[in-house]
Amino acid sequence: MSDFLESSADRYLTFERDDWAALRASTPLTLGAAELAELQGINDEIDLDEVAAIYLPLSRLLNLYVSARMDLHTVSATFLGTVAPKVPYIIGVAGSVAAGKSTFARILQALLARWPDHPKVDLITTDGFLYPNVVLEERGIMNRKGFPESYDTRELLRVLREIKSGQRDVRAPLYSHVVYDILDGEHVTVDQPDIVILEGLNVLQTAEGFTEFVSDYFDFSIYVDADEPDIEQWYIDRFLTLRGSVFQDPDSFFKFYAELSDKEAVDVARTIWREINGRNLAENIAPTRDRASLVLHKTADHRVDRVQLRRI
Repeated sequence: MSDFLESSADRYLTFERDDWAALRASTPLTLGAAELAELQGINDEIDLDEVAAIYLPLSRLLNLYVSARMDLHTVSATFLGTVAPKVPYIIGVAGSVAAGKSTFARILQALLARWPDHPKVDLITTDGFLYPNVVLEERGIMNRKGFPESYDTRELLRVLREIKSGQRDVRAPLYSHVVYDILDGEHVTVDQPDIVILEGLNVLQTAEGFTEFVSDYFDFSIYVDADEPDIEQWYIDRFLTLRGSVFQDPDSFFKFYAELSDKEAVDVARTIWREINGRNLAENIAPTRDRASLVLHKTADHRVDRVQLRRI
């Protein structure tokens, strides 16, 4: 992390936790403890103090950015003598497996939807754009699920293109973490929201063989960061929790892990991390960090201690 701090000094404004929290100004805390609990993922430890210190300043900043973008569209339409189409503001959220980006995206969605100028906020995950397991098996890359080549990037770009052009009823595929596969014939519909949050591992990557990238459609992007040993431990902790919950489901793809002892489960989780998720982080995800508009760095207790905002 120190290398990133040093290399990014000229491109980012860096805020320590208390300095960032002060930028909340008078933004009200509109999220209650019960709702926050429903938004959290497995083993995420986010409290209302964290929301007030980190999420509220960010929601205030994004509200200002969204308003400015709306004004720009109005100015352009006035110049062209046309009616300004409703074009969503798209926010990308990137980060490692187990970094907490899904919980982060859900909390951000809830807060942004409480601002009166943009009440309709949709959340899409890139999990839905993974190739079906049968395709991954045919290509011999089932063990590289989550790596860039395991995604149907063309389909993701198509969906983003349609959303950004203001089309109605854009359909995106759905993924199940229970069966560990795409749900055939099931979709989520995006119908001209004010804001779209796209959350996924590789959303900031510049894929080979493409003339356009997923990030080309972003108005703002966020990287949820943490030191690699901390993320590995969070992954192991999550695996142990899943062993006693989701993995117990007879339909779970990972039901064979349910009977592992504690030691066996830790060993399996650590092997998966070091052979798959840790490699993906090092090779594909972390290198995209300096493409983000904002970087949130989390400590071992899941609290954000530093925020870096790209200079405009």
